[in-house]
Amino acid sequence: MRARGFSLVEVVVTVAIVALLASIAAPLTETVVRRGKENELKTALYRIRDAIDAYKLAADAGYIEKLADATGYPPTLKVLVEGVRDVRSAAGARVYFLRRIPRDPFGDPNRPPEETWGLRSYASPPDSPRAGVDVFDVYSLAPGNGLNGTPYREW
Repeated sequence: MRARGFSLVEVVVTVAIVALLASIAAPLTETVVRRGKENELKTALYRIRDAIDAYKLAADAGYIEKLADATGYPPTLKVLVEGVRDVRSAAGARVYFLRRIPRDPFGDPNRPPEETWGLRSYASPPDSPRAGVDVFDVYSLAPGNGLNGTPYREW
C-alpha cells in the first residue's frame, strides 16, 4: 500500500504561492490603514473648523461676549469645549461648540488633542500660518503628503 501525502515540490510551490500573495497584500493593508487615518483627519478638520465658524457667527450675532477690538474668533481651542456665557440668558447658561477636541490621527498620541494641531490666527497669512491671540484656522502638523499628493499641512 502506498502512503498518501504531499511531495516536497508540492509543499514548496504552495508556500511560494502563499508568500507571493502575502507580499501583495501587505502594501494594500498599509494603504487601507493610511486612507482610514486620512478620512479621520478630514473629519476632524471639518469639525474643528465648523466649531470655529459657529463661534464667530455667535460672536458677530451678539450671543456671546466679544471685546470691541476682538476679531470674534475663539482665543483657544479649549474655549470651544469649555463653552462661553450666553449673554441672552439671565441664568448664566453657556454655549458649547464642541464636545471634545478631536486628535490629529497622524499626531503624537502622547500629547493632549489640542496640542496635535497647528493654529493660525486671523492676523497671520495663509502661506505662513502662525498662532496669535485667536484661532482662525487649524492645520495638521504631520509631515508628509496624503495619498492625493497634497501635504497634510495644507488640508
